[in-house]
Amino acid sequence: MPLAAQLTKFGPASESLSVVEISARAPSPGEVALEMLAAPVNPADINVIEGAYGDLPPLPATIGNEGVGRVAEIGAGVGHLQLGQMVLPMAFGTWCARMVVPAADVVPLPDGLDRFQAAMLTVNPATAWRMMHDFVKLAPGDWIVQNAANSGVGRAVIGLARALGWKTLNVVRRESLGDELRAAGADVVVTEECDLRKESKSLCGGVRPRLALNAVGGQSALNIANSLAPRSTMVTYGAMSKQALKIPNGLLIFQELKFEGFWLKRWRERAGNDARQETYAALAAHLKAGTLFTPAHAVFPLARAAEAVAAAGEETRGGKVLLDLSA
Repeated sequence: MPLAAQLTKFGPASESLSVVEISARAPSPGEVALEMLAAPVNPADINVIEGAYGDLPPLPATIGNEGVGRVAEIGAGVGHLQLGQMVLPMAFGTWCARMVVPAADVVPLPDGLDRFQAAMLTVNPATAWRMMHDFVKLAPGDWIVQNAANSGVGRAVIGLARALGWKTLNVVRRESLGDELRAAGADVVVTEECDLRKESKSLCGGVRPRLALNAVGGQSALNIANSLAPRSTMVTYGAMSKQALKIPNGLLIFQELKFEGFWLKRWRERAGNDARQETYAALAAHLKAGTLFTPAHAVFPLARAAEAVAAAGEETRGGKVLLDLSA
């Protein structure tokens, strides 16, 4: 029988996560059964396990926010998918060897994609893509400033911005990350100690960024907000520091900055199927072209899911931790 990583209570993965056998039911009309190939361990997954996420499943639950699979069985009435086709399930519960989902909730992928890179396409690149397109109309040569630039979203922003003709000012905690991110296409990389209110204009060739992407909060968020040109926008999509935003009144009154939030789950709910298909088709094309690439720190078999979660929580890891769901 196929395996799944099941959450029985909220808390540390070593105490709450177990790998169990699940039934392999056939798809009903309008559904497809997927043979799952790979899935990453994201911060959101860890937050779900610990009970600290904004949307928690009823327990017990198979967890996992994204992954990639192949169509193994097709239910009656499904005509747009083929057996063996690689797809992204737009569904929770991807840490399993097999899952059954509505056919309307899968996105077909082109042939030839690396399964581990494809497994990381659903969340971080889509978050980057939507934030770069939905809040500010950027022109060629415009600058984006972001913190957590070495994160999955941050790396996607760097690659996509370079391909789309935009430039990136990237903030990281460790100076040692600079060469790696510049090699990936970052225009400027600085550490959190850089005073961007004073330095951003010179760092960006005489202009200031028009869009800020905040995944950290606290002082880091204020620093990138201070880097912006008047009437610019900062979008918050994470809170790694667990510190609140503290925005001076002057940034609102005199700089006329806008502060927005973004959660991919909400975008998916509002966007509709056509917009989802369009977004992921564009991202798959960028992945195939090499624009998108996320380094992997380690790959674990599904049976060692709790160990994978522990590895993903290490601050000094050099890339994404993934589960090999076919192992």
